[in-house]
Amino acid sequence: MGKVNDKWICGTAFHTPQRGVLEVLDEVLIAVDETGSISQIVRNNEPRFGEIKAAADREGRLTELADSQFLLPGLVDLHIHAPQWPQLGKALDVPLEVWLQKYTFPLEAKYADIDFAREVYGDLVDALLANGTTTAVYFATIHMEASLALAEICQQKGQRAFVGKVAMDDPDQCPEIYRDSDAATAVSEMRAFIQRVREFSGGANALVQPIITPRFIPSCTDALLQGLGELAAETGCLVQTHCSESDWERDFVEARFGKTDTEVLRGFGLLRQSTVLAHSNFVSDEDLSLIGKAGAAIAHCPLSNVYFARAVFPLRAALDRNVHVGLGSDVSGGHSPSILDGCRHALSAARAREGGVDPSLAAAERGVANSAIGVADAFWLATAGGGEALGLPIGKFEPGYKFDAILIDLDAPGSNLRHWPTLDGLDDVFQKIVLNANRANVMRTWVNGKLVYAAQV
Repeated sequence: MGKVNDKWICGTAFHTPQRGVLEVLDEVLIAVDETGSISQIVRNNEPRFGEIKAAADREGRLTELADSQFLLPGLVDLHIHAPQWPQLGKALDVPLEVWLQKYTFPLEAKYADIDFAREVYGDLVDALLANGTTTAVYFATIHMEASLALAEICQQKGQRAFVGKVAMDDPDQCPEIYRDSDAATAVSEMRAFIQRVREFSGGANALVQPIITPRFIPSCTDALLQGLGELAAETGCLVQTHCSESDWERDFVEARFGKTDTEVLRGFGLLRQSTVLAHSNFVSDEDLSLIGKAGAAIAHCPLSNVYFARAVFPLRAALDRNVHVGLGSDVSGGHSPSILDGCRHALSAARAREGGVDPSLAAAERGVANSAIGVADAFWLATAGGGEALGLPIGKFEPGYKFDAILIDLDAPGSNLRHWPTLDGLDDVFQKIVLNANRANVMRTWVNGKLVYAAQV
């Protein structure tokens, strides 16, 4: 019957417990305990199903989905630049190295204003929860108080989050208005940031956690990279950074070190278990082996890669090597905050890689064979794959996993979804949700068993 205080949700759920494998949980009862974890799942063909449902309903502990509503695991976004939220949908007309100096660094410098930071960050977290993002991995800025404000807002609004105060100190690459004064100060402030976040959030297993964040190799001196690697070993914090994002960035690192990004990060102790490497478009087979061996993860950002990579990330090659991969929106290098959009762009990018892009070539010569992925693969990246990347029990509906979930309504006002019961089976409904659902379809969002967003209808 479950624990006395368990809450129950009854309805049909979709999840991808393994890459490429859709499991339809047709009309089940999901029990959520006081810790926010799934304690059991009862299928409708089990003898106790009706008794449990009736008791939960009688005691006010049952949420029952309508026929047009379906439950999905919460979406995991492995790469977001929180301060770039005001820049979403603009300033994508120049290469990465120009974009940073012309648009992005001047915007991020404004977060010295704590009131501005709180306004932007509150709006961002609200928007992401409304889009179904239950777990977010954030780059903040170099500013201590503004970065702490982002962590506090995530905590208050109930989003599972990793928040990073950005470290960047190289005067040759970072403007005077926006950089750490020196490596020692940046490392010291990162240590203080970690301590302060852990103090208010509840420690190493809290909903909101700090993450060590060297912006990327070109913006950091050797001393800073070394100090942050030592800090990661000392504190056990996860690490995030950019890796092999563009031709310019890759070539810069090769010229400076004579090595790839991956090799350099490993040398400084920053390639660790669950290190999140954003982009990684130009990783070699040897790099993928190093990433896999370290247990690190890649945040695949297919939309922003269109603008800044000028190449397609070898997604299937990484997955076939059992490298951890999830999806990132890369707000604002990506102009959509929706990880469902990320699924769509991942599908398109993989198909483009397999099919090729130059119509003057023969079909057999045009692309990279065996590069495409399916809808279930894309959704796995957005949920269970992201959870595995972070080492967290999220992204699946299984006992022991956290109840991070979204409720999708096919009949929501403003929806692009159309359901034809005589034509569409449940597998078809799943595909339509992944390919067509938008913010309007997200009716509720739960994180750790707690309702954190409900649409106004």
